[in-house]
Formats: sequence, C-alpha cells, structure tokens
Amino acid sequence: MKFHHHGYISEDPRVQIAHESCVDRNPDLPDEVDVLIVGAGPAGMITAAQLSVFPEIEARIIDVRDGRLPLGHADGIQSRSVETFQAFGFAEEVIEEGYRITETAFWKPDPDNPDHIIRTGWTDDDPNGLSEFPHLIVNQARILDYFRRFMGRQASRMPVNFGWEFRTLRINEGAEYPVECELVGSGAANKGEERTVHAKYVLGADGARSNVRTAIGAKNSRVISNHAWGVADILVDTDFPDAMTKAIINSNHGSILHIPREGGFLFRTYVDLGEVPEDDNHQVRNTPLEEIVAKGNKIMSPYSYQVKDVAWWSVYEVGHRVTERFDDVLPENRGSQDPRVFIAGDACHTHSAKAGQGMNVSMQDGFNLGWKLAQVLRGYSSPSLLSTYNAERQPVAQDLIDFDLEWSGKMAATGESDESIEDFYVRTWEFPSGFRTEYPPSLLIASDAKQELATGYPLGKRFKSYRVMRRSDAHDVHLGHLHEADGRWRIYVFADRPKADAPDSKVRAFGDWLKNSPDSPVVRHTKPGDDINSVFDVKVIYQQPHREFELGDAPEIFRPRVGKYQLEDKNEVFGIIHHPGIPEKRDALVPATTNMFQKEDIFEARGISRDGAVVVVRPDMYVAHITSLEDTESLANFFAPIFDLS
Repeated sequence: MKFHHHGYISEDPRVQIAHESCVDRNPDLPDEVDVLIVGAGPAGMITAAQLSVFPEIEARIIDVRDGRLPLGHADGIQSRSVETFQAFGFAEEVIEEGYRITETAFWKPDPDNPDHIIRTGWTDDDPNGLSEFPHLIVNQARILDYFRRFMGRQASRMPVNFGWEFRTLRINEGAEYPVECELVGSGAANKGEERTVHAKYVLGADGARSNVRTAIGAKNSRVISNHAWGVADILVDTDFPDAMTKAIINSNHGSILHIPREGGFLFRTYVDLGEVPEDDNHQVRNTPLEEIVAKGNKIMSPYSYQVKDVAWWSVYEVGHRVTERFDDVLPENRGSQDPRVFIAGDACHTHSAKAGQGMNVSMQDGFNLGWKLAQVLRGYSSPSLLSTYNAERQPVAQDLIDFDLEWSGKMAATGESDESIEDFYVRTWEFPSGFRTEYPPSLLIASDAKQELATGYPLGKRFKSYRVMRRSDAHDVHLGHLHEADGRWRIYVFADRPKADAPDSKVRAFGDWLKNSPDSPVVRHTKPGDDINSVFDVKVIYQQPHREFELGDAPEIFRPRVGKYQLEDKNEVFGIIHHPGIPEKRDALVPATTNMFQKEDIFEARGISRDGAVVVVRPDMYVAHITSLEDTESLANFFAPIFDLS
C-alpha cells in the first residue's frame, strides 16, 4: 500500500484521514442523500464500501435489523470473491480465518452393498488453475464485518444505519433528490418512527422479499420449487472418513452435501428431504431437526454422526427466480430514460444454496454498480452510464439460474446418468469459482479490441493476475493484486521488445502521447488540479528482467507526481521475474520475497504480443479494451463516450 505522500503517517495507514466535511459526521440518517442503500447484506455492503471511498458522495446504508448480523447463512466464498476482497484490502485476513476447500470427495452406493456408501474419487477444487486465490468457507457475518470496517476507515467514515425498514418510494421528476423513500423505525430506540428520506439514487439489496423490487413493479420471471433440503451447522462426533473434506454423497436413500466450516470443528450439512408434492403448501418446512439428522445418518451409512450442538438449522425448498429487470426503467423506455432505482442480490435472483453462489454473485452485482454510481456522482460520466448495470448483470443472473437448475438436479439425482456429478463438477468449475462472467461489447467493453495481442486476457472477463518484478524495490508482486477498489481505471502498458532506453521503443512514444496529448484519456478526463493518476492508474511492464533497465528510463507518465508535495511515485514500473538457477514454483499466497524464482514471464504466460499491447481494465477488474501501442486513436475513442457528460 502507498502512504506518506500527503505527509508523514505514524498510525495505521489503512485508516484514511477523515475528510474535513466528515470529521464530526453525524451518524444519524440524514434527510437527503446521494445514494440510499436498503439492506446491509453482501450486495448492499460492498456497494456501500465502494462508495465510502469518496467523501464527496453522501451515501448511506440502512437495514431492518437493529444491529450486526450475528450468524450468516451464506458462507461459501468463491475465488473471485476473495480476489475482490484483495481490492478492498482484507483478502489475507479472510484467508487466514476461513476454511480452505482444496478438494472434493465423491461418495456413491457400494455395488456390493447398495445400502452403504463408498468413496469413488476426489477432484481438486480448482482443477484448471483459474486463480491463485482459494475457495473458502467463512461466516457471512464476518464478511459484512470486514466491509463495515473498511467503510469506517475511509475518509467518508460512512456508518451503517441499523433499525430502519424501507416501506415504499415514489419518484419526483425534476427534483434534485427525486427518489422519495418512506421508512419506519424497526429498532429498539426508534420503533414505529416514520421518516422520509430523499435520494438521487436508491439500491434495493433487501432480500428475496424486497420491498424496493415491489415498489418499482419488477416481476420474477421464473419460479421452480419442487425439492426440499434440510441444512444445519452442527458440532458432531462422527466416524465419516472425509469429515474434514468437502464431500458430495449420493446414496440410494438421498444426497448430502457435506462442508467443513472454519475453526476446525463445525460442519454444514445439506440433507436431501426429497420431492415436495405440489399441494404441500410449504408443510415440509416443519420437518423437525431430529428427522433431518436421522435421514442424514441413513444416507451416509455405514458411517454415522452424533450431534453435540446446533448453531443453526433450517428447511428450505429449492426455488429459482430471476427478476425481469434490475432497475426502474420499463422495457419500452430503455434508451430514453436513465435509471434511478436498482435492485441487487437476492432481491433479483434466488436459487439453491448448494452451489455457493448467492452471496458471491450478489457481491459482484454491488461491485458492478458501485463504481458506476461514483463515476456519475463525481461528475465524470452522464447518468446514462447507469443503464449498463441492468444490461450486464441481468444476463449473469439468468446464467446463474440455468446453471443452478442443472447443478441442483445433479445433486438430488440417484443412480447413473449420462454425466457423473464428478465430471460435471470439473467441466463447469469456472462458473462456481466466479470466473464465468464475460461481458459482451458495449459502452464499457470495446468492440474493436485486438484480442490477438493479449490472448490470456479475454475481453469482458476478469483480469487474471500474474507475477512481475517491481523495478523500484525488486519486489515480486502480483500485478492484479495492486488493483484497489478506488474507482480508477487501469491501463496496463506491456512494452515492445526494445529496452526501456532504446530510441525505437514504442513505449516511449506511447508514454509521451498519454502524458501530453490533448486526445489522451489521462489528459482529457483528469480534472484540473487533480493528481495525474486520480482517474487512471497507469503501469508499464517491460519484457526484460528488472536489472536490465533503469527506473528513469521509463516515460514520466509511469512515474507520476502525486499528493500534497507532488512526489514521484516510483512504484508503477515493472519487468519480468528472472533469477537464474533458482526453482520456479512456490505457493502463490506465500508473502513475496526475491531470489525464489528462475523465470516468470507475464508475456509468455498471458499470451501478450512481443510487439507490445495496452490492456484496459475497468474499476471492477474486467478487461475492457486491448489495443496496440501505436493505435492511440482506438484508446481515445473508447474512453470518450464513457466520460461524455452530455
């Protein structure tokens, strides 16, 4: 992390100095806000955390609960989510705290004794090496804690306003704060108190029974509910051999999804309760815990478990729902009306819990929307930018539902099928790990990108990190891990073959254009008086090892002057990793040290042209454009409509 550029800091540098307007900030809910977020779950909290970075934005998040969530029910954390936590600065803590899933064991009926199960195999959790980040199990409540801590450390000091229930809203066109929200107190101190809050924008992250969704008239387009599961977090004595391993059990008596929890002793078990008759009228939800435990023991015979303590348990019917739209704009008004109200998370998509998608996809909803709201409210883009939220996230939710329908069917199946659950698990791993999302060409994804210049960075997909060597201090770092949730665009400049000081280096000409040309997005879209890297984080990666060029050989745009004293930032210039004679491999999450690798070449690993390339990455870490070092016009033309205020 970077600090001291505004002056010496002796306390925790993760705690930003409070903005002058927020030093004595009133924690009570104000009458007017730029953004009102309804629901302090994963989707709402990540949106609030992103907006908290900007003290000039008055954003608040409310929740019907009277305080912190004590126990989370959605606890599976995808690799993509951990990657996102890295941008918010708490990935390492979550990794240390969580249970790390490294493999899954599969159990099926014993051919010699069909009433018993036997292990039929294992599969690695990330069989294709999609990420250097792990798949974790962590209490959802702890994730919300981390986001709330992040908010409290930002210059805005944004609080969570617990104890407020959203009732409804109306939009008053032409008003500065056009969305009029009716709230009622739900806490011990404000029970029944009525409030009206006016907002420029509203996000409904208020769950499957969303009042915000109801207020904007958005309908669920698909409902399926015909299978029931019992779920419990339990402390047990058991002789099951894979008690500390994620296990999928398909027996002749039903199925179990067994997931060890963080801490080393707690387990979550999903027990198949079978098909639910159409006229059941939700009576299956009254199934007692004792019946669930008995069914679980029958499924896993000859093994058994004795429950010693129950942290939480429930019965649910598998429901698959996706909302027809994720904002308040009716289909006939698309293109002529800008959205004011949005929904995210369970408010617009619900499904089974067994693929571990709910919290993860919800957070990506919020991450997608948060930086866009900030870019509009800070005066960099027109409100039309916000239409891209529905366009991008609604298809993702539909893909999620389609995937979960198939996955739920596999989980509940007994007997043989055309494809084993093990093969399906491996074949589709990109989806449950969170890396399936691929945004199509749009305002935010270039239609003229030159994919052949960086084949390892698929356009519209998340930027997959790789190690490089920082020239200034000889630290080997993951390039993608330097991406912070600060609303900035990333421009990664991959150099051509000549060395940094060579007269024929294309990077020299490109760097001069990026710093000085009136057509450069950095020049054109950075506000007067702001640091040159306030909107665009620009880095250069050379093809040579770091000892083969000098920091000063890099153009000035890669050595920006920042902060109160306009000090030169020497941390944006990189080379490939090369230490002759040293073994190449090590755990990607071990703290970085030098002299541990023989060679790691990002150009080779990510299919980057030796003639160089420019890779543009959005604030939410998705690849938005790829172009050559010579085609500056393409880069300028890509950013122009995004930053158009007309």
